[in-house]
Amino acid sequence: MIIREIQQFSEVRTRARAYLCYLFTRNIPNRMPEPNIDVISASLDKIVHEVEEFEALYLLDHRGEQVINNITDDPRKKGGLGQNRSAKSYYYRAVREKRCVLSDPYPSTLTNDLTVTASYPIYDNEGSLHYIACIDVSLEHILKIAHPSSLQSYFGKSSQLIYSIFSLSLLAIAMLLLFNGLRSLFTHGLAFNLLDIEAMFQSTILITLSLAIFDLVKTIFEEEVLGRHERDESSGIHKTMVRFLGSIIIALAIEALMLVFKYAIIDSAHILNAVYLIGGVTLLLFGLAFYLKAISQKRDE
Repeated sequence: MIIREIQQFSEVRTRARAYLCYLFTRNIPNRMPEPNIDVISASLDKIVHEVEEFEALYLLDHRGEQVINNITDDPRKKGGLGQNRSAKSYYYRAVREKRCVLSDPYPSTLTNDLTVTASYPIYDNEGSLHYIACIDVSLEHILKIAHPSSLQSYFGKSSQLIYSIFSLSLLAIAMLLLFNGLRSLFTHGLAFNLLDIEAMFQSTILITLSLAIFDLVKTIFEEEVLGRHERDESSGIHKTMVRFLGSIIIALAIEALMLVFKYAIIDSAHILNAVYLIGGVTLLLFGLAFYLKAISQKRDE
């Protein structure tokens, strides 16, 4: 999932930049007495053997024009000599910041996949910019390098599959509860005068539980499968918890009310059971109130 990959890249960006910039600094000095294209190209060839997966290595002059063809193992990606890349962010950021930089993900013209570029400025001894060495690495492979436990790993894909199965299973349960709730409500068709109070209460409980489970499924699927996290993840988790517990409390309160009416009419000797259930619901309400208060205090801090 592209959204999740970009989020993971933001988490490991510093580590990825450190790795790619280390490859440059180890093979190419940042300052040279007389920067030479042949010497720098030979150094770029060394980097080829150190990076397992990359799209291309190339060299720009101080104006942003490519001065060598792409260094790549894929014949289809060769070429590029003479292209003007002065409008690219990885060029002007390296010029402005005067250090090795890593770009944001962008669609590659070579593969059409999301790619990041590390750019490394090369100066002479007097501090004049001569060249900028660049390496393109796909977002998928940079995550494998800098974030082994990312979505692209086998464990990440397995977790995504497992969460999908759980989500579908819970969704099936929610739909069954909804179906049974509607079926008990419309047992007699549109003849609502034949519908008794107990059936209405049961339908309400089933539909409420279905809503609670569906809301839980929605949260699990969006966060664990699609990777859509809110900016404040803790607030999203708290919101889901409150809505889920609230739905459960409503269902239990309806059940308790139904038992009160039932035992009051049929068998008043068992009405104490309904009172106990109401007491349990009350304790849950107090617990939920305490939870909300604790969240509010934590946010204020």
